[in-house]
Amino acid sequence: MLSKKIRNFLLFTVIAALFAAVGYWNISPERFLDQPVAQVDQSAIDYYATNAYSIQFLPDGKVQYEMTSEKVDHMKASQITMLTKPDMQLYRGAEFPWHVTSERGEVNPDGTEVELIDSVRIARTDAQNRDTIITSSRMTVFPQKQYAQTEQDVRIDGAGGVSTGKGMKAYLKESRIHLLSNVRGQYEAR
Repeated sequence: MLSKKIRNFLLFTVIAALFAAVGYWNISPERFLDQPVAQVDQSAIDYYATNAYSIQFLPDGKVQYEMTSEKVDHMKASQITMLTKPDMQLYRGAEFPWHVTSERGEVNPDGTEVELIDSVRIARTDAQNRDTIITSSRMTVFPQKQYAQTEQDVRIDGAGGVSTGKGMKAYLKESRIHLLSNVRGQYEAR
C-alpha cells in the first residue's frame, strides 16, 4: 500500500513539475521583450494651416523671403511640412526678387530645404526690365543659401533666347545658372 502511495505521489510530482516547466517556458520574460512595436501612421498630420504666410528677415532687417501657401500640413512622424501651391519671393535683401512657384512642396524639418514638385517656375525681372524664367518638373530650393538645384529637365527663357538642359545649379544671389548636361540653346540674332 505504501508503495502505491509513493508511486502516485511521484507521478503527481512529475506531472506538476512538467506543468510548472511548461508554464515557466510560456511566461518567460524574454517572450515579452520580443513584442512587435506598434506601427506609427506616417501620414498622420499633427497640425495644418490654410492660407499660410511666412516671412524671413536677414540679420540687417531686410526681407530674405516671403512665402504663401494655400494649405500647409505638418506630418507628425517625419516632421516634414507639405505645401499646396507654394508661392515664394526670394528677395536676397535686394529690390528685384526671384518669384518661385509650384503645385506642391515639401519643407524639411529644420526649414533649410524646400522640395518643389510639379510645374516649378522661378522667374525674375531685373532693373533693365529683362525677364528670366526657369521651369522644371521638380527642384530643390535652399532659401537661406539662395540656391536651387535639380536633376530634371530644365528650360530657361531669357537673354533673348531659350536654353534647355538636364540638371541645373542656380546661384540666385549672383543670378548665375549652370545647366549640367544635354545643353541646347536657341537665340535671336540682333
